[in-house]
Amino acid sequence: MPLLYRDAPLNSIWEGSGNVAALDVLRAIVAEREGLPAFLAECELAVGADARLDAHLRRARAETVRAFGDEDGGSPQERLYAAQFAARRVVEDLALALQASLLVRHAPSAVADAFCAARLGGEGGRVYGTLPAGVDAGAIIERALPV
Repeated sequence: MPLLYRDAPLNSIWEGSGNVAALDVLRAIVAEREGLPAFLAECELAVGADARLDAHLRRARAETVRAFGDEDGGSPQERLYAAQFAARRVVEDLALALQASLLVRHAPSAVADAFCAARLGGEGGRVYGTLPAGVDAGAIIERALPV
């Protein structure tokens, strides 16, 4: 139990580095309107390879559109203000989408499956790094051991 408390992340403050990074990403999305569609197209190169990733991509796209509102829903500054409320979640979802997409396309299947199960499938624990039952941990460990 003491290890869990020691390793538990501190509650974030709005001015913390995570929120600053999230706001920077959102500002870039607002300023560079072609950036988000290009980013999502890169993530969607893995569509069809993992059902959990497909579902996450649908949710991430919908949440991003919801956070930014309608294209005609105000000035870029107004859209940015509206998006700030959802900044951390939107940016986290986008980051997970890219990570999973890259793993599904380029990593060994055991690694990609473990990531998608733990981070996208809702099967991971509350402590970062907890893998769900059924993950091929042996293949992941064997891959990491020196030859």
